[in-house]
Parts: sequence; structure tokens; C-alpha cells
Amino acid sequence: VKKVENKTVLVPTNTNFATVAAVIRSGGIVQYLDMDKRTFAPTMEMVEETVVRDPRIGVIVWVHIGGVISPEFPEVIRYCRQKGLTVLEDAAHAHGSELHGIKAGNLAHGAAFSFFPTKVITTCEGGMITTNSDEEEYLARSLRNQGKRDSDFGAIHHDLGNSSRMTEINALLGSIQLERLSQTLKKRQVAYDIITKELHRSGIQYVATRHMDSASNYKLIVLLPERKSLEEVRRKLANDGVFLGGGVYDIPCHLQPVFKGICAGASYPGAERWCGNHICPPLTSCMTEDEARYVGEILPRHLS
Repeated sequence: VKKVENKTVLVPTNTNFATVAAVIRSGGIVQYLDMDKRTFAPTMEMVEETVVRDPRIGVIVWVHIGGVISPEFPEVIRYCRQKGLTVLEDAAHAHGSELHGIKAGNLAHGAAFSFFPTKVITTCEGGMITTNSDEEEYLARSLRNQGKRDSDFGAIHHDLGNSSRMTEINALLGSIQLERLSQTLKKRQVAYDIITKELHRSGIQYVATRHMDSASNYKLIVLLPERKSLEEVRRKLANDGVFLGGGVYDIPCHLQPVFKGICAGASYPGAERWCGNHICPPLTSCMTEDEARYVGEILPRHLS
């Protein structure tokens, strides 16, 4: 396991609180990355420019926002490996997403998934990490169980772990949903295709997934035109029976009060322009084709 204490860790500013908090709690120094509106992820150029400026960088946490794997991500991984940097995937949104025959969670050095109730797979709470390292797997199993190791029958504590165990009932729920993931993704893809067909026809910009083998379609990210207000669009869509889900993310981390002082004075124009100026229309695993068609027809009325 790579230590991040006193090392700079690159994290996109348009991510969930937990991504940044994990770095801080590990003793790392947060350095934000901006985002590109086409993918809601950083670009290769952003990563390279930042790495060149700061020799202390040791880790990059890459977030697959909405379940979208950036087409530049393999290039980022190659570059970071050449520089001796660790790349971790925040795959909280990316259950089943796949690029170039490799699934999210297996593209970089390791990954973390979320099973929060809103996710494509849920266990009600909790999450999962993935790694191809036997050593890291062994340590992770110890840390989740108060530092105990399986061979000691729970009597000896070797590591400063915590109680991060998932209950068997919750694990069973997740296991059943995992078996159905392929079917779930097909349903979400049908809804995504129906809605985006109407968006494309109307010239409305959205974050596309056509470069991927498969996508979780956890969120469909639609960009608001310059003259449109988020609150106004939200209100008008609600009047037509289309209720928006949460954005990704409306307030970037560098503007969150809890992180005040981190990268103070720096600006991130992409995140500041688009975090508060996009919508995520309904897209669920149980949507009917008629419901998806209705959403696709209503959106252009208020976005065009």
C-alpha cells in the first residue's frame, strides 16, 4: 500500500466530499484538478501540467463521474506509470462501465465502489474496493475488521483497523444485484439511447458514452445552454412531471466551506462554469420506454 502522508494527491474538484476527505484523513496534500465539459473529468493535459509543476505528487484519484470513463484515461494511466505515480479509480458511479475490454475498477492500481441506495448496485450502505495485489487485499481485510487477520481467529490485532464490515444480509442483497447487473445495464442503456436521441436531434449537449464498451449510465449529464437558469429549468420540468436527480456536483469541492484554505486562490473555470449549470434527468433501471420517451420529448422544450 502506497503511503500518501505528506505527498500531493491529485483529485478532481467536481467530486463527492468523501473523495477529498479520504486524502486528508490519510495525511495527503490535496491538489485539485479542473474538468472538461465533454467528459466531466480532467484532461491528459491538465494532469501533465500539474505533475510537471509539483514533484511531490504521488497519487492521482480519478473519478468516473456519472459512470463515464474518459477516453483519455488509459493515456493518463500510461503517463502516470512512467512517472512512478499511483492511479486510483473512484468508481462509485461506474458499476459495469467498461472501456477497451477492461471494466472500471481494473483499469488502474486499485479502485473503490459505492453501494449507496442511489447507485446502480446497492447494499443500502457501504462499498467495495478492488485490487490485483494479494498484499493490499490482505491488509484491506485486516483494516476492515479491527486489524485482525483471518488466520488468528479474531484474537490478535495486527493493524490499526476499524469496524468497516458489511453485514451478511446487506452483502447478500449486493450479491443478488451483481448477478442481475448485465440485465440492469441493458435496461438503463435503452432509456439512455431513447433520451439522448432526442437531445442529439435538438442540438442539446450532453456527456456521451459512445466511446465505451458499456456504461453504467448512473447519470445522464446534460449541459445547460448559456441563457438557461438551473432553478428555472428545474421548476419548469417539475411542472411537466419530470423531476431531476442530484447533479455531479452542483458545488465543487474547492468552493465547499469544509475545505476552505485548500488550494486557496486557485480557480477552476471548467468546474465553476458547469457544476452549477447542468442537469441529470431521470434515468433508472425500472424506467419504461414510454417514460424515457416522455423525458426525451420534454427536455428540448425547456432547453432549446
